[in-house]
Amino acid sequence: MRTHSFLTVLLWSSVFYVVHMTPSQKRTNKHSHSERITGMSENDGKTLHRTKRGWMWNQFFLLEEYTGPDTQYVGKLHTDQDKGDGNLKYILTGDGAGSLFIIDENTGDIHAAKKLDREEKSLYVLRAKAIDRKTGRQVEPESEFIIKIHDINDNEPKFTKDTYTASIPEMSGVGTSVIQVTATDADDANYGNSAKVVYSILQGQPYFSVDPETGIIKTALPDMSRENREQYQVVIQAKDMGGQMGGLSGTTTVNITLTDVNDNPPRFPQSSYQFSSPESAPPGTPLGRIKANDPDVGENAEIEYSISNGDGSDMFDIITDKDTQEGIITVKKRLDFENKVLYTLRVEATNTHPDPRFLQLGPFKDTALVKISVEDIDEPPVFSRPWYLIEVDEDAKEGSIIGQVVAQDPDIARNAIKYSVDRHTDLDRIFNIYSGNGSLFLSKPLDREETPWHNITVIATEINNPKQSSQIPVFIRILDINDHAPEFANYYETFVCENAKAGQLIQTVSAIDKDQPPRGHRFFFELAPEFAVHPNFSVVDNKDNTAGIMTRRNGYSRSKTSTYLLPIIIFDNDYPIQSSTGTLTIRVCACDSRGNMQSCSAEALLLPAGLSTGALVAILLCIIILLVLVVLFTALKRQRKKEPLIISKDDVRDNIVTYNDEGGGEEDTQAFDIGTLRNPEAREESKMRRDVIPETIFQIRRTAPLWENIDVQDFIHRRLKENDLDPAAPPYDSLATYAYEGNDSIANSLSSLESLTTEGNQDYDYLSDWGPRFKKLADMYGGEDSDRD
Repeated sequence: MRTHSFLTVLLWSSVFYVVHMTPSQKRTNKHSHSERITGMSENDGKTLHRTKRGWMWNQFFLLEEYTGPDTQYVGKLHTDQDKGDGNLKYILTGDGAGSLFIIDENTGDIHAAKKLDREEKSLYVLRAKAIDRKTGRQVEPESEFIIKIHDINDNEPKFTKDTYTASIPEMSGVGTSVIQVTATDADDANYGNSAKVVYSILQGQPYFSVDPETGIIKTALPDMSRENREQYQVVIQAKDMGGQMGGLSGTTTVNITLTDVNDNPPRFPQSSYQFSSPESAPPGTPLGRIKANDPDVGENAEIEYSISNGDGSDMFDIITDKDTQEGIITVKKRLDFENKVLYTLRVEATNTHPDPRFLQLGPFKDTALVKISVEDIDEPPVFSRPWYLIEVDEDAKEGSIIGQVVAQDPDIARNAIKYSVDRHTDLDRIFNIYSGNGSLFLSKPLDREETPWHNITVIATEINNPKQSSQIPVFIRILDINDHAPEFANYYETFVCENAKAGQLIQTVSAIDKDQPPRGHRFFFELAPEFAVHPNFSVVDNKDNTAGIMTRRNGYSRSKTSTYLLPIIIFDNDYPIQSSTGTLTIRVCACDSRGNMQSCSAEALLLPAGLSTGALVAILLCIIILLVLVVLFTALKRQRKKEPLIISKDDVRDNIVTYNDEGGGEEDTQAFDIGTLRNPEAREESKMRRDVIPETIFQIRRTAPLWENIDVQDFIHRRLKENDLDPAAPPYDSLATYAYEGNDSIANSLSSLESLTTEGNQDYDYLSDWGPRFKKLADMYGGEDSDRD
């Protein structure tokens, strides 16, 4: 209420009161007189006046969804300043003024121009004022009032979801809450029963029920099993007006799923199983699968398999396939048909997540009998060890036995076995093995410094069945012996200054040794005995495997001696003691006062100053090149003077290679020297090969002398036999070929050249007796006619 100059009265009543009441009595706050408040201000002492005026109101209430023929009357604005002469004007502003609510500016009557919906807007705030038409002055200050919309039941209940989804564990007790559904009514909950909702179940009995006031759905039957039925569809109705007739209603669907609990133990579908396995199956080999059925799902159906007892519990194992919940029987140890052919196992299947609430239903596990038979196969030989380690001294003699491997046939037959070395692992063929007993022996000497380890593979094979074989690695460690003498660790370039003093250190030397003694190296250094008398230098052993080279006198002259050779003996401390002599070359050099080398060449003192060391090196290289050219020229010249491979025609080996020249018969001796064959003793003198140098010098072989006029065929046979039996007989890169044509032909010579030396005509009648092949020849030469022709 404003206290400035008006009084606002807001009356509220029910719809029933507004509709059925008589025209409301006007409540008027009239102030026909003014209170005069007189007082003096602190400034000017003016008199203050306050005048109170009042409005006249009707009840401002409306029903929603009004469908009458006329506009709905809302109420009336009136002020005591209104004399009814039309001088005042009423103005309405605020929510819906001019559109929803229209005021008569003369009378102040307010009407609703449109149908209103409380659910859209339940109250409207407006402001009213009255002004003088003539002066435009407000006769009453602007005042605010509220128009409230009364509710009617025009909205049905609506659920928050069209479809609900819920779940509850199976075997739940009666009255277990499943889910709560909620329906809302847009009507006014504070007015009548329009918004009072009651819930009921239309579908889903007798399994579920619903609380009519809260909408909580509960189980109505005990021990509902998921294995029997898993899904339920429940229809719930919400009705307003407290569920009375005439009320509006809405429905929703609730899909309820029974979740699984572990209320079923696993069960094997059969009491026994039979499997077989070859005895060669390696550990981890799966033999078969068994499965216990469990109607539960998820983790409630997870099963753990184990072997409870049996004579094969140590030979076999069972694992669980987490994806299929099957038990996989596998081989745990190597099987042996010769030892045992049948195993019996008792396998147990147990739930991994039992529910204590259902343990009274019985043990949540089951057992089955599994029999496994072992199949016999021909197995390869088995070594007594998975690998062998053999140690041998590097000075072991060839042929000495260094170790032995043992293998045997695991089958009942016990077949014999032979041993061999895989040559791919011993390419140098250093080791060999006796095939009968597996003893390894050396074929070549060893050298630890070259190869300290040898890794070879030995193969054992059944003699009766070579396909059955196995192999084993053999690691051979070569043990060190002290067979190498120590030597200088580096090549030392040592110099001594001409102005050096006695006792000056000019070089520190160290040594290395290819051997590896177990206690480490210890080297000793000393001068060679022949240099220990009046030495120019001394060797001081530092006791740490190094030695210092010290000067023994003051001053050295490179013009007299430019280089000193200092032999140093180096000893080791292993057994047997090895030593070597290393020669240290010490050059005498010119040095500055600080001992820095300047020049070490003795020739530099004699040569002109303009000739540098580079020039000397160039001259020396030219001389060496010239000498090499001279040597090459001489060698080429000697090579040209060497005799050819064929010395003369008298050499039988090179002369009789092939014989395909008919020549002029026996009188033609130009092709070869037949006298050579007639006189074999002429070729008894052995000659060395000129084209191949023998690797070894062998005793020149001489054959037994042959008698004169020996038969040529017999001579050739002897020569062939000698060359076959003598591997050192020349030539070394070719075959000695001899041929024998046989005796003279029984036919006389047909040469026409020889006929010139005969007297008279020659008779060729005998050609007719030689047969049809010589008929043409007989016609040409036989008879007088032919001669005349």
